[in-house]
Amino acid sequence: MSKDNMTDKNRRRFLTLTAAALAAPALPRLGFAQAAWPAGKAIRAMVPFSAGSTIDIIGRIVMDPVSRQLGQSIVIENRGGAGGSIGTAQVAKADPDGYTLLINAGAHSGAPAAYPNLPYDAAADFACVASFGSVPNVLLVNPNSGIKSVKDFAEKAKAGTFTFSSAGVGSATHWAAERFRVSADFKGTHVPFRGGPEALTEVMTGRVDFVFMGISSAMSFIQNKQLVPLAVSSAKRSPSLPDIPTTLEAGFANSDYNFWTGLLVPAKTPRPIIDRLHKEVTTALALPDVQEKLAKTGVEPAPMTPSEMDAMNKREIELNLKIAKAAGLKFN
Repeated sequence: MSKDNMTDKNRRRFLTLTAAALAAPALPRLGFAQAAWPAGKAIRAMVPFSAGSTIDIIGRIVMDPVSRQLGQSIVIENRGGAGGSIGTAQVAKADPDGYTLLINAGAHSGAPAAYPNLPYDAAADFACVASFGSVPNVLLVNPNSGIKSVKDFAEKAKAGTFTFSSAGVGSATHWAAERFRVSADFKGTHVPFRGGPEALTEVMTGRVDFVFMGISSAMSFIQNKQLVPLAVSSAKRSPSLPDIPTTLEAGFANSDYNFWTGLLVPAKTPRPIIDRLHKEVTTALALPDVQEKLAKTGVEPAPMTPSEMDAMNKREIELNLKIAKAAGLKFN
């Protein structure tokens, strides 16, 4: 883990929230249906991206111990497409009874800007439950490209038209690439896929020039030298790739992107259920083996209460809308 002040602050905040969650009083008296939750019915957790995507990997790491803690099976369902909006729409329409959850990431906050006619409201139709952490996206190119640095990349990109892949229109991988492209002032052709694995494969085969991908999905390919990392889009360097600069360090202003990950539920889900889920996720995140697994996949702590996460989601939605309008981004 990084030892800089921000990381230490997040660690202290995480420990504070953990202690508060563990010390929380028992749930108040509820109606019969709520009091029995969860009992006799499997919980479905929707991941609106393909298996093997960054959020899928993180979600499974966290929700496995949550399932054990609740004593109830949690079935992970992958439903990719349209930048995560297809699976997300299903959760928005689900009964708010605590048996349908949404495991999502920064794509949730980016969807309103990418898809103006969404069948749901990314803020009003959901209640945030808990943050799993944040994941730096890393700029990746094929080893045969001959590109050795992010500045070299930007110069070559301006000289022609690069193609870039993503896990879908409006996904976190798409937003990270667009913010960098706008900052570096070069044209690029977007090639969206249904998930991260396909987007990575296209760069590894040389059919697409570059991709911004969450470290969780990209690390094994970096270690095997199948892809070359040039920069990360987080505000600070990632402990997983300490020698790789940020896009901000490389001189590209406003190119950073907050790739948050976490758990949400339909907006009208009873508050006691949201509080119970928050407590269980916080407990799971404090487990040494979970912390080790998340650290290996590049996840950095970003503890938040449900209300703080709701506010963050709303801010990110507004910011993405402003950026898309100001830059004249046209999502294809």
